[in-house]
Amino acid sequence: MSARGFTLMEMLVVLAIIAALAGIGIPVARGFVARSREAACLDRLRNLGIGLEGYLQDHQGRLPVLEAGRLDKSDDRPVLETLLLPYVGSPEAFRCPEDDREFARSGSSYLWNTSLNGQPIANLSFFGIENRPDRIPLVTDKESWHSGRVNFLYADHSSSNKVRFGATGR
Repeated sequence: MSARGFTLMEMLVVLAIIAALAGIGIPVARGFVARSREAACLDRLRNLGIGLEGYLQDHQGRLPVLEAGRLDKSDDRPVLETLLLPYVGSPEAFRCPEDDREFARSGSSYLWNTSLNGQPIANLSFFGIENRPDRIPLVTDKESWHSGRVNFLYADHSSSNKVRFGATGR
């Protein structure tokens, strides 16, 4: 009996099947990676909320007065990443995993909501929204890195990619 190998046609069919599976699998894998990075970003926002809670306890429940952000790390304006660093422990806490530019340049992937500067956390007001911490954004992504979506840290320390502070029509 002679040993039989693959024919050229069989080899081409196998390669076509592998190429088709790769064509299907790679976009699916990229989607999983993007969703895991978004989840990591939401988790970092929640951790910033925990750090902010420590700040609030040290400052009689009053939010800090900060700039929204800074252009580069040499800028000495009071910003989220300099104020909360002692409460979160690492500069990496201010980096969204999808951000490949802003964190390196400015030290943070996130922006502070300056309209809340100095307000007491127990009595917040944001564009007509009164005392609804679940609808008042404190911190947001600097850009929409997550498939066109932006993540938010709300005043109740929850994080979400859902906008909760839009007009209600009332």
